[in-house]
Amino acid sequence: MLWKDLLQTIIFSSLNVPGIVGNILVLVRHVCTFVTRAEKKPIDLILVHLSFSNVIIICSLSIRNKDTVFYFRNFVSDAGCKTVVYLSRMARGLSICTTCLLCMVQAVTINPRTTLWRKLKPQTAWQVLPHLLLFWVFNSLISSNLLHYITAGSNVNTSGVGIPIGDCYMLPSRHAVKWLFLSLMALRDAIFQTLMGWSSASMALHLYKHHKRVLYLHSSRFANNSSPEIRAAQTTLILMACFLCFYWADFIFSFYMGSMLTHNFIMRNIRALLDVGYASLSPFILISRDVYAANSLRAH
Repeated sequence: MLWKDLLQTIIFSSLNVPGIVGNILVLVRHVCTFVTRAEKKPIDLILVHLSFSNVIIICSLSIRNKDTVFYFRNFVSDAGCKTVVYLSRMARGLSICTTCLLCMVQAVTINPRTTLWRKLKPQTAWQVLPHLLLFWVFNSLISSNLLHYITAGSNVNTSGVGIPIGDCYMLPSRHAVKWLFLSLMALRDAIFQTLMGWSSASMALHLYKHHKRVLYLHSSRFANNSSPEIRAAQTTLILMACFLCFYWADFIFSFYMGSMLTHNFIMRNIRALLDVGYASLSPFILISRDVYAANSLRAH
């Protein structure tokens, strides 16, 4: 029905358009900082990569979903389907890996400079670049099966076999192939979320000790002037919590839809919102940190 298409377009445009604009603002801001600053900080390069991955996620999911952007219905060809589904899967993996790297770099930045932490901390942005390149290679490989099994909806009988993915369909694959790639994705998510949890726990412990030290000093000056590293760590913890909330909500919802074989209007829209939630909201967490930091500088 037309009203459903119109309602979906309004809802998702209100999330996707600000998400794209927010990510572009963060990307441009940190690219400019990275280029103009004499000391190239790893955090700037990581945030540029995260914002770029988020833009790919939002754009590819918007084009892929025929119900979300109804003007593109029957617009995506077979090659287009392969491209947008492949990019959305790969960019999702890049987002997981980059968020984990951000947490780890921030954790080793704010912790005491012991010998162990000094060895883990990247001294320049160029030491982070090989990790980002490795993320691209790794996630490209574990998403490569989509290039063979994804096809446009016009190429299959919708009443027959095939799992609908927006305006595209995923054809059945051999069980060995399916479980191999599912296992690789599950292993990736488990490893990077474990590292994310470890680094976040380390940051939370350090922030707790910092808070106790501020309370002990009873000094409003120290309480209102946290170091940039402390503010960055707090923002990273919020980002990590936002990521985990959307990730596990999407996982639980997908599992429920798969087990109940439910694909109605409301379910599909909630799933689509969860898909783009982190990519759309994360830039505004970063922007709010920059605004807060600028206001603090003006106030003092």
